[in-house]
Amino acid sequence: MIRFGPAGIPLSCKGRTLKDGIEDVHNLSLNALGIQMVRAGVYGRYPNEEEVGIRIRDITEGFIVELDRGGELISDPETIIEEEDGLIYMPSGITDNFGELYEIGEIAKRLDVNISLHTPYYMDLGSNNELTESCIDSIRRAAIITNALDGDVVITSLGLYTGNLPEEEIDANITENVADIMEWWKENGIRPKLGVEITGHQSVYGSLEQILELCDSVRDVIPVVNFPHHHSRTNGSLMESNDFLDLLQQVEPYCRKRIHTAFAGVEYSEGNEKRLTPIKKGDLRFEPLAEALCELKPEATIISSSPLLEHDAMYMRIINERVLSKRVAKALKEKKKAEQAAAAEE
Repeated sequence: MIRFGPAGIPLSCKGRTLKDGIEDVHNLSLNALGIQMVRAGVYGRYPNEEEVGIRIRDITEGFIVELDRGGELISDPETIIEEEDGLIYMPSGITDNFGELYEIGEIAKRLDVNISLHTPYYMDLGSNNELTESCIDSIRRAAIITNALDGDVVITSLGLYTGNLPEEEIDANITENVADIMEWWKENGIRPKLGVEITGHQSVYGSLEQILELCDSVRDVIPVVNFPHHHSRTNGSLMESNDFLDLLQQVEPYCRKRIHTAFAGVEYSEGNEKRLTPIKKGDLRFEPLAEALCELKPEATIISSSPLLEHDAMYMRIINERVLSKRVAKALKEKKKAEQAAAAEE
């Protein structure tokens, strides 16, 4: 099954809450939603009298995502709050409070809308500085949120080639930090996968080859195929259906149940993405991808990162259905012709 959905609450959605967005996606006959974790800043406060003795997930005043207990960060939302704990909250959380995530996750399952969450776009897991620690915390918190929503995947990029460090050292730091994240992932029983996205600039870690090598090195990490990023990075390599088919076949063994992808039109120059565009603009076309999907028949999710969001998500769904219908009609026609030929020989 191929799922389609927008990267964010649909532009046409009258309400701007996550619950409104999920219901709107369903009403548009789409079945996936990519949540954008735009701002991941956190602050701390102490619990009030009413909050001492209850679970993290039961706090209604603010989006409490973790607590600090004597310098140790505790992420389990079932943890009972003690008087000396420090509560860590996100002022721009996904919902008003953490407990709402469970209800929203149930609504998404009931409406058959798969959820993914994208971490902030600027990430640096290669420099091993204070910013790196903050980025690792952002990935952990994205995992906690996605786990409560019962989502599919946390999507992230990993770092830039900047500063005085050689590329080989940055690559090694990234691999080590991702391995540490996955140890935390397992220890905390996080169900969604960690997906590393193909990036669209030469100065950013994230070519297809780098990501597949990382997946070989660190268990349970999956590649996320951002088609406009890959198209830009490879100077327009995705033109024919076989180009898409080759890419999908390379990542499918790493994705286990479902390939997670993003699609949009794109403008690029010299191996670097300039901007995303509506799908009908530029030389990256969806029809060849639809042909490749019909050929490979994978379980896949395609998130529209186009400026037109849900409009282009619906456009892709229609094109995919059209390509599939033509293929089925052609197969039936060939079958009928073969049956007629066999009958004529009898």
